[in-house]
Amino acid sequence: MNNETAGLQVHQFICRTDNYGYLIHDPASGFTACIDTPEVEPIERALAEKGWTLTHILNTHHHFDHVGGNAELKQKMEYFHGVQCTVVGSRIDPERIPFIDVRVGDGDVYRFGDHEVVVIETPGHTRGHIIYHFVDHDIAFVGDHLFSLGCGRRMESSAGKMWQAMEKVMALPNETLLYYAHEYTQANARFALAVEPGNLALQQRSAEVDELRKTNQPTVPTTLGLEKATNPFLRADSTEIQQRMDLVNAPLERVFAELRNRKDAAWLGNDEPVGTVE
Repeated sequence: MNNETAGLQVHQFICRTDNYGYLIHDPASGFTACIDTPEVEPIERALAEKGWTLTHILNTHHHFDHVGGNAELKQKMEYFHGVQCTVVGSRIDPERIPFIDVRVGDGDVYRFGDHEVVVIETPGHTRGHIIYHFVDHDIAFVGDHLFSLGCGRRMESSAGKMWQAMEKVMALPNETLLYYAHEYTQANARFALAVEPGNLALQQRSAEVDELRKTNQPTVPTTLGLEKATNPFLRADSTEIQQRMDLVNAPLERVFAELRNRKDAAWLGNDEPVGTVE
């Protein structure tokens, strides 16, 4: 799957079972970045298919299905192509990002050719989770912090900090195109409908997702505006959600925390089976 936006080309493909791999290519500079390295072979196959050479790896967090290919890809780029592939990752978590070259943090601007990439720290799923916002193109790679109609499990930070991270994302323009690390939307929709069944936009989105998955089509990317209208983890202020959880007028971070707790307990669908880290 290919998208092109103002000179940047984004190539999307499946890795492992349900991870998405992303290559971002800038024709002007010749740079090609991979968002995380979930699996080496599909990434190499995608690079060969497009005729691109990997120059950057932008890691969102340290989990193996996001950094497992760092070492092999970096070494192969140097050995076979003579390219020093630059690994970018969180300054909070450098010891868990293999072969990290550049350490970035909240608000930092990383230059990818002539393009500005703003780093947003989003602790919660991991303490060092970051997302990459290509500002001049309104596209963001959000790793496991956020999913379509869902969010990552809170593992290494407080619910309050994770909610604050959600608010950072919600402050981006509504037209921002969000690229997620996993195809979890169909299962996420079942939980979303359980906590906000009266949401007409959610009902429509769920039906659209079911149609896409019938033919194994991706449900991502989506826009931030669509997620704000349908994703319960961005809708802690929803009257219906608050009523269903007996948390009317409660602090939003408490509503968010209860949503995440209920999602963890429900195990609806197969998006987060016991033993995974998402």
